[in-house]
Amino acid sequence: MKALLLAAPGALVLVLAAGLPAQAGPGAGPAKAASAPAGDQRAATAGAATVYATGRNAFSFPAANLSDAERTRFVIGNSFFRRNWVEAPSSTQARDGLGPHFIARSCGGCHVQDGRGAPPDFRNGLSTEQPVALLMRLSIPGVGEHGAPNPHPVYGDQLNNAAIRGVKPEGQVRIRTTPVKGRFADGTPFELQQPHYEIDQLGYGPLGEGVMISPRIAPQVIGMGLLEAIPEAEIRGNAQRQAATPGPIKGQVNEVWDAFAQRMMPGRFGWKANVATVAHQTAGAFIGDMGITSTPFPTEACSTTQSDCAAAPHGGKDGGVEIDDETLAQVVFYTATLAPPARRQVNDAQVLRGEKLFSQLQCAACHRPSYVTGDAALAERFPHLSSPALKGLVIKPYTDLLLHDMGPGLADGRPDYGANGRQWRTPPLWGIGLIRDVNGHTRLLHDGRARGVLEAVLRHGGEAQASRDAVLKLNRQEREALVKFVESL
Repeated sequence: MKALLLAAPGALVLVLAAGLPAQAGPGAGPAKAASAPAGDQRAATAGAATVYATGRNAFSFPAANLSDAERTRFVIGNSFFRRNWVEAPSSTQARDGLGPHFIARSCGGCHVQDGRGAPPDFRNGLSTEQPVALLMRLSIPGVGEHGAPNPHPVYGDQLNNAAIRGVKPEGQVRIRTTPVKGRFADGTPFELQQPHYEIDQLGYGPLGEGVMISPRIAPQVIGMGLLEAIPEAEIRGNAQRQAATPGPIKGQVNEVWDAFAQRMMPGRFGWKANVATVAHQTAGAFIGDMGITSTPFPTEACSTTQSDCAAAPHGGKDGGVEIDDETLAQVVFYTATLAPPARRQVNDAQVLRGEKLFSQLQCAACHRPSYVTGDAALAERFPHLSSPALKGLVIKPYTDLLLHDMGPGLADGRPDYGANGRQWRTPPLWGIGLIRDVNGHTRLLHDGRARGVLEAVLRHGGEAQASRDAVLKLNRQEREALVKFVESL
């Protein structure tokens, strides 16, 4: 495979001075990036890479310890991350090739402000618009290439509900919710929302029997390069320790195919840990979500049934791929070096009480607090895709990057490499308390069904059932302390 190279076109190096947020612009709220408080390292989520930021741009800063040259690369990648791609042919050759099918026109269309997506608005329990940041994975029974899910023979591995002119969208997503009522041990009632998904207005015929659908929300993008720099031995060690420890927590490494490394690797990203590297995640999103071909994924996702898709104009010079290696590397570097913001309120008495409860309730068994980073997973072959500044840092992501059985309530019934239909990856918790500031909502879990931290906890089942049941027995002050601690991360 052709190696990815990186150069910095001078014309694009005027957007961002050091210290400014990546996506500041019209509509951006106030942001704050400051130096680390002296003498208190508990707030530092990523050592010297930590950014002390709040407000709408809190997820959009580069790692604080990047060199000036790396900040320039970050700025260029940011430009291609957030600006819309257009249909080919166009006069904007650097950004044409959108579609034929797609979900969003840019990376930032789903990851607004580098943050988290949300389900569409609901009225009387029914969605009123098509989701943008919530995609539907599709597959049929069996196993696809390299052990991946077996894609649907007509619609592929995900539903694209938008298309360029002259091409039919693949279908429309309908979502409704029904209430699920419960009560804490102290008598306080609560109500959760159970989503139900349907796909209609199918452009290329019925889905048929046996199709499996898995909704996946776009998560915040911060700290991905740091997660990639967690040594593989640490991830496998998490699984070995849990296997040797009495109790229900038994995490599993998801072994997945990486298109850059050309081998199976431990999955780290995605709701099912079905992606191993930032580079694969980025190139996969370009082809899957925007229909932009690249060297690792050179073919448009048009099945033999989708003749209008196959006949649509494509971008790229002289029949080549639509995003060249250099530009793709810039976006990968940008994604890898987005910094996790520092913790807040680390000395607050209620936060400290919540931290103690977090440990007592065994939440930290899966949400492992800290690691020391090593080299990025692809550093040896593709050093331009990450930064040496991310190496050797004490980071606090609060995840074991393993798959866990989360019970029937969260099950999607769809295998994904080694993940079964009840397993999900432990998501990192850093930055979770700033989602409201960045994106204006608090929708959590794999499809955004939880409307905050406490609802997300109450959705836990399977291996986490005992922890969830213990939370039901907490009094109001304890519940508030637990939530406040998690929201401080």
